[in-house]
Order: sequence, then structure tokens, then C-alpha cells
Amino acid sequence: MEYINKDLGSYHLHLIKTDKFKTITVRISFRSPVVKEEITLRNVLCDMLLQSSSKYPSKRDLTIAAQDLYAADIHTNNTRLGNYNNLEVCLSVLNDKYTEEGNFYQSLKFLNEIVFHPDVLSHAFNEERLEIVKNNAKASISSIKEDGASYSLLRLFEVMDKGRVSSYRMTGYLEDLEKITPESLYQYYSKMIRSDLVDVFVVGDFDFKAITKMIREMVPIKTVKRQRVPYLLEDVKPRARRIFAKEKMETSQSKLAIGCRCHKLSDYERNYALTLYNVILGGSADSKLFREVREKYSLCYTINSVPNKLDRVLFIRAGIDKENYNMTLELIEKELLDMRKGNFSDDDIKVAKEYYLTALDEVEDNPNRIMDNYYMMELLGTDDLEDKRKNIMKVTKNDIMKVAKKIKMDTVFLLEGDSHEES
Repeated sequence: MEYINKDLGSYHLHLIKTDKFKTITVRISFRSPVVKEEITLRNVLCDMLLQSSSKYPSKRDLTIAAQDLYAADIHTNNTRLGNYNNLEVCLSVLNDKYTEEGNFYQSLKFLNEIVFHPDVLSHAFNEERLEIVKNNAKASISSIKEDGASYSLLRLFEVMDKGRVSSYRMTGYLEDLEKITPESLYQYYSKMIRSDLVDVFVVGDFDFKAITKMIREMVPIKTVKRQRVPYLLEDVKPRARRIFAKEKMETSQSKLAIGCRCHKLSDYERNYALTLYNVILGGSADSKLFREVREKYSLCYTINSVPNKLDRVLFIRAGIDKENYNMTLELIEKELLDMRKGNFSDDDIKVAKEYYLTALDEVEDNPNRIMDNYYMMELLGTDDLEDKRKNIMKVTKNDIMKVAKKIKMDTVFLLEGDSHEES
């Protein structure tokens, strides 16, 4: 795999050459600092781009055009990465050697049409299509409580980080949705094209010179921009006294969500020691939380831990019966304390390192994961895959214990069900 990062002034072009795939995958990433009032606008725009375009006036026309390009796949995605909102438009198409000469170039023209030539008339998006997207968005926002695990995590951060970026609902807000008009959406689209930081990724088997020429033609962004805020959220000191919050819901299973601060971690600790800490604690099927809380004491249906390195937090989730809340919390606290004391074995560390190395191997088997890896290298200066393999092997038990002492339980949220369910 060969990687070249080209600074084209108005955007960065990341070329990752590999003969491992039959496809060529292209991703255009637009990112701007998160603004709460713009989250819903951005979600609607993300979906709106795939409804129609100037050349293809209906979703059916877009589908037919994609099929004519040997079933080219195109999709959009909008997520938060730390302090930034990241909107992606992705194209995956068979390499010309498996189709016909010029198919990839035509696929890039199709991508260009969708991103840079939307269905706009008199500075306004198509009103009929916008209503379809807004109705879909309304249904999505209104059904947020249907996924108890996700909703409990959302509520955890609303309590834990009130007013901070991490507390914003990335599904959007109904009050903001109602304000969106064809004109306001086009104004926001124009602002995004003009002001967002942009990265373009290409993964596949191609000629560097030829692909650079094609991307320059098909991504006609000329405005030079600079990063405005850091990607990592600010480092917040854990509370001296934890917050405990609860919300009742008509469901048979309660959802426990715990937020822990990761305070004053170095880059090495955040990227490596924290990773192994999490695998051992609750990030695998053989973790301490799984073995002790679920298997040994049968207190929960599911339990796991996940670090969010950009937000400097680690959260723990468990599906429980409400009667087991206090004991479950006590056992989780015990496992956090045991990690600080070093009550885990060398074999736990060995297994965690093998787990991590396997995950790195899987990165190279998926074009999107490859792009994600290089994106983090660009945004945060993380290591390449080979250096990650070397550095993870250097992590010692003492390194993990040091990280454990910097992780403190901050907020506990219980989405309390109203009845008991037999396991």
C-alpha cells in the first residue's frame, strides 16, 4: 500500500494505492466546527444531495445512472468528530479493468453532479423533495427513544456535558427542522462549499498522475481555508462529586450508562495504553466487566466499555433489571479500582494486544477503514498502521495502570424500565 498526501491549496488529496480491491473508492469529506443550530440543517442537506440533482431530477434517475455505471454505489454520512461536524459523500465503483475504459471517469462525473450541481432553482432546493427529506428526518428525531441503549447514552452526555459539543443531539432537533426552507438550505449548502475544510480520499489501484488530474477537474473547490478550532475537546477535570440522574421509560429492560473522564492523558497514553485498558476492562467478549458482572453474577444482559478519544471520555453501558442497579454499579466501581491496582494479568495484556493487532489487520481489508485511518493521521497526527503495531507492543502493565488512575467515573445515568424480564 502506497500513500501520498497532496496539498492542493483548497483541499488535501489523499491517494492510497493498493491492488487489494476490485473497486476504487472515493470520499469527499466536508468538516466545520459544530454549531448546534446547524446540526439539523446539515443532516437534511446530507440526505437531500441523494434525492436528485440538476441533471438527474429524481431519485429514480439517480438510481438508473448509478446502475449504468456498473452499479456504482454512492452514499452520504454526517457525524461528529470531536469539535467538528463531518459530512461525507462516498463513491465506490469497479475499476476500469473489470468494466470498460472510462467508466471510472464517468463515475467521477456522476459524483461531481451530485455534490456540486444539486437540484436548485433560483437559489432554492426543490421544495417537493425537501418535504420528503424533512418528513424522514422528523420520523428519525421523533423515534429517538425507541433505541434505549442509544437514548441512554445521549441523555448521559446531556447531563454530563450540558452546553458542550458532546451533549448535542446529532440526530437533530424538531424546532430547527421546522425552520428549514428551500432557500435556507441552499444558503447553508453554499456556505459549506465555500467555507468547510475539505479532504478527498481515493483508495484502489490507479495511476497517481492520472487520478490527480481527474480529481482536480471533478472537485472544483478553489477557496483556501484553515483549521479554526482544535479537533480534540477540551480536557475537563472530573467532578469531585459524581452526578446521578434517572429517567423512567415504559420498557422491560433498564439501560445503565456511565461516563468517565480521561484526564491529562498524553498522546501515547490516549492512543495505546488507553486502548489496551479498554479492551481489558470492557472492550471485548472476554473483558473483566463481561466476566465478572455478566457471567459470574448474572446482573446484566449486556455490558461493555468504549473510549471516545476525541471527546476525552470513556463510557460504560449495561442492560439490566432495575433491581440490580446498585449492585451492578458497585461491581463496575470495583473493576475500575482493580484496574488502578493492577489486578489484571500479563495474559490479559497479551490477549488485548492480539485483539488490537487483529483489528489493525482488518483495517487493511476495507477501503472505508483505510480512509478512516488516514483521516485520523491527518487530523490528529496518529501513527500509520506499522508504527501502531510496533507501539502497541511497547505498552507495559505500568502504562495501563497509570492510565487507569487518570480515568474517573463522573456521571451515572439510568434509563429505568418499569418491569422485570427473565433472562
